[in-house]
Amino acid sequence: MGLHKILKIVALLLAVAGIVSLVMVLLNGGGLDAQLYIAYITLALTLFIVLVYVLKETFSGNLKKTLMSVGAFLLVVIIAYVMAEGVETEMRDGEMLSASGSKWVGTGLNTFYILAVVAIGSMIYSGIKKATTR
Repeated sequence: MGLHKILKIVALLLAVAGIVSLVMVLLNGGGLDAQLYIAYITLALTLFIVLVYVLKETFSGNLKKTLMSVGAFLLVVIIAYVMAEGVETEMRDGEMLSASGSKWVGTGLNTFYILAVVAIGSMIYSGIKKATTR
């Protein structure tokens, strides 16, 4: 039995379990715990399958290209970290966010912005190149 068939069966079983727990919630208001457990199991299975395929493709493909891509991403994160400012901030619930935590939040936002600009730029470049070569 192929992996594709096994995954289809697992997806079907999770779908049936989700429908049953949804009906339980709609009929008597209970069963919310069952839905949470199904969500956790689905998340764990998804992460496991993604990890298996990523590792399989990484070692069967071009490892040098993969490592260069990971290195480029780490370079973007380092640049974003250097650009971020860490300021101790009071949150809505009265707790304090440390300067380090604030710096990491800023790093995440800066990383997102840098990668968004790169993605948009590459789409524009690709569109212009395609339009000029025809």
